[in-house]
Amino acid sequence: MLRRDFLKFSAGTTGLTLLPLGAQGWAASNPAGGRRRLVVVFLRGAVDGLNVVVPYGDSAYYDARPTIAIQPPGSAGGALELDGRFGLHPALAPLLPFWRERSLAFIHASGSPDPTRSHFTAQDYMESGTPGRSATRDGWMNRLLSALPGAHQSTSAVSFGPTLPRILSGRMNVANVPLGRGADHPLPIDRPVINASFDRLYAGNDPMSRAYKEGMAMRAKLMADLETDMVAADNGAPSPVGFSSDTEYLARLVARDPAVELAFFALGGWDTHVNEGAAEGQLAGHLRPLAEGLSALAKGIGPAYRDTVILVVSEFGRTVRENGNRGTDHGHGNVMWVMGGPVAGGRVYGAWPSLAEDALYQNRDLAITTDYRSAIAVVLERHLRLGGTALRAVFPGAPPPPATVGGLIRV
Repeated sequence: MLRRDFLKFSAGTTGLTLLPLGAQGWAASNPAGGRRRLVVVFLRGAVDGLNVVVPYGDSAYYDARPTIAIQPPGSAGGALELDGRFGLHPALAPLLPFWRERSLAFIHASGSPDPTRSHFTAQDYMESGTPGRSATRDGWMNRLLSALPGAHQSTSAVSFGPTLPRILSGRMNVANVPLGRGADHPLPIDRPVINASFDRLYAGNDPMSRAYKEGMAMRAKLMADLETDMVAADNGAPSPVGFSSDTEYLARLVARDPAVELAFFALGGWDTHVNEGAAEGQLAGHLRPLAEGLSALAKGIGPAYRDTVILVVSEFGRTVRENGNRGTDHGHGNVMWVMGGPVAGGRVYGAWPSLAEDALYQNRDLAITTDYRSAIAVVLERHLRLGGTALRAVFPGAPPPPATVGGLIRV
């Protein structure tokens, strides 16, 4: 990074310590931190919520999906029984214990009220928290970090991935930690020649130099943690591939650093236009490691699970009817997943609109009866203890939560 770029990037900060943690990733260093946590997992590409939480009690579901429907509980390859109306995709079996212990819930027929079927636009609106308003500059998780009480440390908010996502962009700086095969790859600044040049450039005691020195110290700490994890794997405990390895790393980070309050993951591959499959196939192949990763996170954070809520969201759902390629196209309503110790689980929340022809959105999609912002607002209010003014700052213009999600979080 050139000095002018560093100055340009940091010009908008207000006394925060910038910390390089990965490609285009920075963190802010402040004292103190909280123990209540929120983890958001974004399924990019629009997961098929109707095959995730299966409305097997609605006969129109089977009429619309002759080859890709998940069969009722008790059938070969059938859904896992939830509540007499809905079943869980069998590939999500690792999550069933959390449902039974009542720390996993779903909100069906939820999503963004904006009608777009563009992945890019819908993701942008869901991450900004202002559907229909493209001019919003920051993401709702960044505004949430600003609204949370108390001071924040360099790891109060952590994004796992190669670049800082839209949902965490804004005036509050957050840690961006690369994971997977590229996690331990050096940055240009790690090269001795470049590092020495930066050391000379920021050798003073001015605010910019102090920011650089503190940032490099924290980067060295996190990279050492990654190296420790890799060495442990080489000694007979290999890390699982995919999402489980990422969530297990977060669990270890939480155990070492109680300052972590917010975390974000994004997973791709959910755009199932062709050969989606039913109990087995493309969708099942993605759901299985997702469930394993969520289970690994819940178990790995140990006692911290009591104070953690995990949200799984996607930009929109998919068409009720399967298409000619045994897949589904871009839709509207979907299902949100809510998991964690504070969750009043073992329930499918939301008002089910049915899949009858006259109940479909634009004659093709599951209708939305719960705005995703309203559902998340319940989590923010009851779990993170945000007041009305703070909630309105995070989700400006959002409707109040409906009674159908009012009991989502234990108080």
